Amino acid sequence: MGNIHRLWFILILGVMCWGAGCGQRTGWAATVDSRTDLEEEADVLERNMAGHELVRMARLNEDAATAGAENHEAPSTAGKPSQNAEEAEAWPDDGYPEETLYPDPLEPMNRAFFAFNDAAYFWFFKPVAEGYSAVMPDVMRLSIRNFFTNLSMPIRLVSSLLQGKMKSVGIILVRFMVNTSAGFLGFQDVAKQALNYPVQDEDLGQVFAFYGIGPGFYLNLPFLGASSLRDTAGWVGGLYLNPLDYILEDWVPNLSTRAFNIVNNTSLRIGEYEALKDASLDPYVAMRDAYFQYRQNQIEK
Repeated sequence: MGNIHRLWFILILGVMCWGAGCGQRTGWAATVDSRTDLEEEADVLERNMAGHELVRMARLNEDAATAGAENHEAPSTAGKPSQNAEEAEAWPDDGYPEETLYPDPLEPMNRAFFAFNDAAYFWFFKPVAEGYSAVMPDVMRLSIRNFFTNLSMPIRLVSSLLQGKMKSVGIILVRFMVNTSAGFLGFQDVAKQALNYPVQDEDLGQVFAFYGIGPGFYLNLPFLGASSLRDTAGWVGGLYLNPLDYILEDWVPNLSTRAFNIVNNTSLRIGEYEALKDASLDPYVAMRDAYFQYRQNQIEK
């Protein structure tokens, strides 16, 4: 158990320390083309990322930017000076509305990992997931996802308790008892089907936000995909609440099980990442912006 947590901690800390150094290497940063590197990011982790919502948000961002570029007209010089001054302040000199910026001081490192995850998705996870889905029926893959969701109940329970969401606490406990018993260890989501009790999507990152901790800067981590400083800390904390790390203490079966879960989840979401890339001029920016918006929506629920 301790070895697994130390391994994850060392990996995350090493990535962040390496990235902090890369953020100061402006020479290398200049070689990263933010508009032509369109081979990016496969955020295929279970944690992830609610693909349909991300695609929708990315498309909204792109549509808004396109509409602003097409519909904007330069302020008229024939009006009153005060009116012209107000219009000049409303629009930047380049004629485009100001974009919402999210802190990304480690962008060179993040883009490098974005490209790595993109390659990992198209060269490994997607082909494996397609072969896996060809021999594994949909109902079985959904059941496996239900099992891992049920197994990670302590993360959602503790997160809800720390936020004082007692209704969610009750739903989580009922779901776990019903699905573990009547749902055959969670392979069937009986609580949702019979009781209309959906999964309560809570994590420690949302707990930190509840107590006023901001997201911090953006991070894109190998295999984990889009995240933030706050959510990465929450993810590391969640490792101590995940029963999987107590059941499988040796790192080989532990990581193998996690990889299997990633492949299974990927097989259920093939096409979502491709849709995000197709809808974006810069998939890296689209993923980053959509991630922050998606997390904000989760926190505000």
